[in-house]
Amino acid sequence: MTRALEAQARHEQQQAMRALLKSPLLPAAGAHAASFLLVRRHAAALRAWFARFPRWSLHVEVEQARLRKTPADLADGTRPAFDPIHGTPFTRRRYVLLCLALLALDGEDRQTTLGRLAGRVMGYFAGDPALAQAGTFALDVQDQRRDLVHVVRLLLDLRVLARVTGEEQGFIADQRRDVLYNVNRPALAAILSVRRGPSTVETDDLTARLACLVEELAPETEDGRNQALRARLFRRLLDDPVVYYDDLGPDERAYLTSQRPFIVGEIEAATGLVAEARREGLAMVDPHEELTDLAMPEEGTEGHLTLLVAEWLAGRARNDERVGRAAVEQHVASLIAVHRGRWKKAATAPGAEIELTDLALTRLTALRLLRWTPAGIEPLPALARYAVAAPAGPRAQTTSTRAATPPAERAREPMPTTTESAP
Repeated sequence: MTRALEAQARHEQQQAMRALLKSPLLPAAGAHAASFLLVRRHAAALRAWFARFPRWSLHVEVEQARLRKTPADLADGTRPAFDPIHGTPFTRRRYVLLCLALLALDGEDRQTTLGRLAGRVMGYFAGDPALAQAGTFALDVQDQRRDLVHVVRLLLDLRVLARVTGEEQGFIADQRRDVLYNVNRPALAAILSVRRGPSTVETDDLTARLACLVEELAPETEDGRNQALRARLFRRLLDDPVVYYDDLGPDERAYLTSQRPFIVGEIEAATGLVAEARREGLAMVDPHEELTDLAMPEEGTEGHLTLLVAEWLAGRARNDERVGRAAVEQHVASLIAVHRGRWKKAATAPGAEIELTDLALTRLTALRLLRWTPAGIEPLPALARYAVAAPAGPRAQTTSTRAATPPAERAREPMPTTTESAP
């Protein structure tokens, strides 16, 4: 194979891997068709890499490719499912409806309707005392029909369902306005990603159940333990915005310290991500800004607000100030007053600062820029890069006069940088 062909093969494998990381359930048709062809062409190499390093399994079929991922942190609640149209995060109720909808679809033929799906879900609630005790599902309640529609939209986005005729918005307004779907049975079968059947787990404790569902057996040898450590680190670096050394166990930290060049080199070569090493941790950054579900900064009211809140919190962290949620909400209210002419109308409604504060803090938590503690909001090291550097000179002013400055024009104070291994 010539060098040109080798380079082309490496590029195609990288593009295929990026497609799988972005869409672990990758359909063969539609917008993903070109990516699927690359995955299918390089399936053997991709399968070997995923099995060796993060220990994820890749299944490539005629209609789809499925990367079965296991998260490094089962307790991470910062990546909820979203309604693909409005971006609304799933509530606990919608997760329950999602599970019941998948159960209902498993018993359907090649087609079903939204009304039929709703009827079967109602039957599950009525027939299970535990579900009935937790709540009800009734078609005559519009908010509950809306919850089911959010679930269906997610299934449409995942191509488990394909709309034939009708419109979900009409069903929300009137349950008699039904929608017909084709059921994609291969995609339905690929949704669940576990190592053992949920019915085989006897404990009722959620944390214990999750651990049992993804439990991996490894040989009790030094090599087996090292493989498990390596897999956890690869999973973190592929999935998390930043990995802090303080969040790692002693064994994980020691392994990453000694093997960082090897781990980083493998990920960079396979994915095109670029390592950003700091004294406090390590992040794999995508220079193309494609492999992220949450950008920073981001356009729009929510994105601008989150950036301004990050700047404000970073400035207080620099002065060792610990703030609580009430202080953040008060600051958000002041930002609304300053930017009301540029932000969307809903941001100026009475009480909007409450929801916007929740949104900004949720985003910053998901980006590993802060965490909640009993003492208040704890800034994490990566937040320091969003501190506004004061202009030089005796008349330098604080962030209050720079709040309206476009993000691209702001000076950033980077975290202390090091190319040395973590201590």
